Amino acid sequence: MGEHSTPRFVVIPEFRVRPEVKAAFFEAALDDARHSLADEGGCHRFDVVCPEGAEDTVVFYEVYDNRAAFEAHLQTPHLKRFQAAMRTLGVAETVVRFGALKGP
Repeated sequence: MGEHSTPRFVVIPEFRVRPEVKAAFFEAALDDARHSLADEGGCHRFDVVCPEGAEDTVVFYEVYDNRAAFEAHLQTPHLKRFQAAMRTLGVAETVVRFGALKGP
């Protein structure tokens, strides 16, 4: 865990995305990911993942300093844009998992 005395906070949301809106969803998701990494000092990783064998599923893997850094993320303009895009596209979060990053 390096210089961190507490494990970093991990967020893994999962989305069900219809094929006809997938390109627009990825555009919005990648905007959120880029701005999270560039604009939030407490965000250290934000991956947009397409699991094999689950064509309608997209998963994010996000790593923050702590829960407070994630809570700050929830107030950002880029997340608000992503949430608006989700509503417009009819995409819903199906599962959100929280955890602690173990290891370096």
